[in-house]
Order: sequence, then structure tokens, then C-alpha cells
Amino acid sequence: MVNNRAYLAIKVSLFMGNYSRELRMGADIRRKEKIEKAMEFAERIKNVQEKVEVALKKAQEEMK
Repeated sequence: MVNNRAYLAIKVSLFMGNYSRELRMGADIRRKEKIEKAMEFAERIKNVQEKVEVALKKAQEEMK
């Protein structure tokens, strides 16, 4: 079993640290789907925050 996870302290896998390249395991080990879904989530949250900010400003103006 090969542990190719990036360590928090050094931010790279031990293989990358030792050999200055990614480990080739014969299959694409990176899950692009999760990254894309995370980016979609981040964009959705950003849009919600922008809408909330506009609503709060509007509410503050109405209170004046």
C-alpha cells in the first residue's frame, strides 16, 4: 500500500518530497469531480452571501 497523501506540515506527499514528481500509479488518483463540486459549492455560497449583503443594505436603508 502506498500513502501518497499530502502532509499538512510540508503540503506535499512524501513521494513528491523525495523524488520531486508525483507518484504514477497507473490510474488517475485525483478525483476531479470532488474538486469541481467543491468549486460549484463555493460559487453558490458566494452568490448567497452577495444576495444577503444586498438585502441587509436595503433593510438598513429602509430603517433610516
